[in-house]
Amino acid sequence: MLYPNTIEQKLVLIKIREHLKAACISPLGQTVVDKMRFSSDFDLIDKLVRQTAEFKYILQSGESFPASNYIDVHGHLSKAAVEGAFLTEEELFEVKLSLKTIHDCLRFFEQKDESLYPQLRELSKIVEVDFNLLKTIDRIVDDRGKLRDDASPELQAIRRQMLAEQANLRKTLDSILRQAKSQGYTADDASITIRNGRMVIPVSAEYKRRIKGFVQDESATGQTIFLEPAEVLDINNEIAELGYRERREIIRILTEVTGKLRPFVPALRRAYTFLGLMDFIRAKAKFAIQTEAINPAFVKQSLIQWDNARHALLTLSFKKQGKTVVPLNIRLDHNRRILVISGPNAGGKSIALKTVGLTQYMFQCGLLVSVGEDSKMGLFKDLFMDIGDEQSLENDLSTYSSHLTNMKHFLKMAGKHTLFLIDEFGTGTEPGMGGAIAESILEGLNQTKAFGVINTHYANLKSFADRTEGVLNGAMRFDTEHLEPLYQLEMGQPGSSFAFEIAHKIGLPKEIIATAKEKVGQGQVNFDKMLRDLEKEKRQMATRNQEMAQKDKQLNQTLKEYNELKSYLDTERKKILNQAKEEAKKLLKDTNQRIESTIREIREKQAQKEETKELRRELQVFESSLKPEYVPPAPVEEALEIKVIGGDIGVGDLVRIKGQSAVGEVLDINLKGKEALIGIGELKSNVKLNRLEKISRKEYRAHTVENTPPRLRGVDLNEKMNNFSYQLDLRGKRGEEALQEVDNFIDNAILVGSPELRIVHGKGDGILRNLVRSHLRNYKQVKSLEDEHADRGGAGVTIIKMNS
Repeated sequence: MLYPNTIEQKLVLIKIREHLKAACISPLGQTVVDKMRFSSDFDLIDKLVRQTAEFKYILQSGESFPASNYIDVHGHLSKAAVEGAFLTEEELFEVKLSLKTIHDCLRFFEQKDESLYPQLRELSKIVEVDFNLLKTIDRIVDDRGKLRDDASPELQAIRRQMLAEQANLRKTLDSILRQAKSQGYTADDASITIRNGRMVIPVSAEYKRRIKGFVQDESATGQTIFLEPAEVLDINNEIAELGYRERREIIRILTEVTGKLRPFVPALRRAYTFLGLMDFIRAKAKFAIQTEAINPAFVKQSLIQWDNARHALLTLSFKKQGKTVVPLNIRLDHNRRILVISGPNAGGKSIALKTVGLTQYMFQCGLLVSVGEDSKMGLFKDLFMDIGDEQSLENDLSTYSSHLTNMKHFLKMAGKHTLFLIDEFGTGTEPGMGGAIAESILEGLNQTKAFGVINTHYANLKSFADRTEGVLNGAMRFDTEHLEPLYQLEMGQPGSSFAFEIAHKIGLPKEIIATAKEKVGQGQVNFDKMLRDLEKEKRQMATRNQEMAQKDKQLNQTLKEYNELKSYLDTERKKILNQAKEEAKKLLKDTNQRIESTIREIREKQAQKEETKELRRELQVFESSLKPEYVPPAPVEEALEIKVIGGDIGVGDLVRIKGQSAVGEVLDINLKGKEALIGIGELKSNVKLNRLEKISRKEYRAHTVENTPPRLRGVDLNEKMNNFSYQLDLRGKRGEEALQEVDNFIDNAILVGSPELRIVHGKGDGILRNLVRSHLRNYKQVKSLEDEHADRGGAGVTIIKMNS
């Protein structure tokens, strides 16, 4: 049940219908728009919204669905249903075009997987037309909407004879016209024309008796007459007779075809109903795309669980202005059914109420709605609404009386499947009594187990919602610092009207505001103050939560990067250790071979003492060559002495920390004067004053990091070896950049003594590969270049063997 009967006007659904009609291709779809109605049938609503969602997918996927010739031919079908009647060529042509569109729509679904568009495919089953009719019409009507010459043998013979007679007629008239021009009876630029359906020649009026014939017409001035020469009279008569025969044959053919069409008129009507529905569903899908609407989860119970719900018309309006709608988050279920929204005027209470009403109404009309993906739509059998001034002069009802009349209906008809919406509950009469009556009505509505949203300023209703099961408060949030509405609904707490703050902002005298506070009473003032403080704390907590979320995000990102770096270092460490073990293994093998060779030489040659000493000396030289080179430690600079000037320390003074070389500037001193905030470079720190010594600006400049000359460092070979990777990835690099990285890579490889390297450059056109290999051949330390194994990159990777 819908109440009142003007509910569509209150929700401005007429605007939704206008948008849908504008999106329709033809009157077929526009007629269905007018028939769109609110439904409480779960299965029907589910089917309608799924149809729209499927068509939305078709549009967004870019698939080519028939989009032309959605022609309304219901009038033609009514005419064809009459025995003996026939459709004209134009009417039959429109039937042909629209039938082809229906056929193309059906073929679209037939060519798709059955599971892709199940609802639209099911809808197409209402079409039971024999499309041989389309072939029949196409055989006699061409693509210009005219009967084909070969529509019948008789018509073909007539038209051939007519062409021959017209050619003969034109030939004769051309001869007569040339002679008339030569004799000066007509103008030199005159040509054959048609008057009264007969071919004639123009002749000057003064010479009309010089040529035998019949005058068919004359010019507006009377100076030229249009003459049918006697020589062509019979030919024109013959052509006219052929024209009559052609017309009779055309009527016969059209009557015959219409007769074939007549038995299928009922089936054709259903087919065109399908075509109108396709047009209507397409319009709904287009509107859904414009309003960013979706098909949320739909349950067979009364509830509202919406995230980021937006008023459809407001969304369209704001989109044109380049603005965005503040979304609405609302939850109503069997435990919390009635929401009492309070807050300042112009804070968005009415928009929130209308968003709830319009969104639910649209969905139960089969439209997609502008809500978040995680939202859930419930089902309501009744939708009651009390919005706006319903004062009636005819019924002698005041605004308040009208509200009470609506409340009477609500209390009588509401049930657990009812959704009611009430704007400015209880206004229109003396506030004390109005508030009491409103509270009693709210209590009665709560007992009916109905769902609802109510806007109010009454404090007693806020208190009632706070202490009553099934009812909860909601507040439209307000920026207490700038005294501006935020248009955000906050569920679970009441809102303040911020009347005194707004009055102060617009410049009302302070004494007036103070007097008003006294008249209201301290209790009410304290209550509003509590609400304001609560709103302020809420905003602060929201800001802190946002900051904490950002920090958590940064921490997680840092942790992720750390884990990735640790994993990379572990992998590189394993590679380096494995490589070192291989080199050690090889070195040990070479050493053992050298020792064994030396011993063998001593034994085989039975060397004398001096020869033995020489062999041992060579072995010692070889052993010395295996020892790592000594790397002297980096020189340590002596700490430079800092001169202290002494004296009291204040903000802006330059200081150093006693016993340290760190110098900084005093940024602040606390109230007790025991600690100072000092800045040391980018670092800020609190240090006790008794640990600081005052220095001059000259000393400060001499010892700051910025003015200290860079220290020379030696090369840490161990660090180089630990950090060196035997593989270089050049993919995506430009030539000059790639060669620079190759140079650095080879230099480091030579330094750490890596025997084999790997450069990844990709295959592509081979430009980067050729450039890199050509550059590498300039290094004397490079022994050879070869492709990697095909399983590990092939020509996209270059393996470099280094000279030992």
